Amino acid sequence: MSTGGQKGNELVNAFVAKDYSCFFIRSILLAAVIFASGCASVHERPVADYSSMVGYALSLQGTPYRYGKSSPEEGFDCSGFVKHVYERQGISLPRTVQGMAQSLTEVPKNDLHSGDLVFFNTNGKPFSHVGIYVSNDEFVHAPSQRTGKVLVSSLKNRYWGERFSCARRP
Repeated sequence: MSTGGQKGNELVNAFVAKDYSCFFIRSILLAAVIFASGCASVHERPVADYSSMVGYALSLQGTPYRYGKSSPEEGFDCSGFVKHVYERQGISLPRTVQGMAQSLTEVPKNDLHSGDLVFFNTNGKPFSHVGIYVSNDEFVHAPSQRTGKVLVSSLKNRYWGERFSCARRP
């Protein structure tokens, strides 16, 4: 009888060990899923206040266009404008449109968020102009000597729509 009782205890012990083993494995898998999903969200956007950044960019409307410049006092060209606005948020970007486009992650046009950069082909080069997406298909930028100042334009505008190259997310 003691052998039968012993076998029963062994079976119960094996079952309990297997149950704890499954619980442990499930716990590890759950922790891995939680950890991985947390890591995925960290890489979406750097920590910055995009609404205040876009608000600041909009406050610069009317600032004169000046080729090669990047300050409200001297004026802006397109990349100088974008670089200046982002630097105020502690985000360093390359100085040129091409450098910005090559160093940032592309996002689909239908997934634009405030603060994303929009790139245009205005002179035969895919990355010859850049602006900051505001919302509702509008972006703020320092377009050219001809327009003479920082202003808001629409991606629905025929000129900008035909020249849109891509969007990137800093």
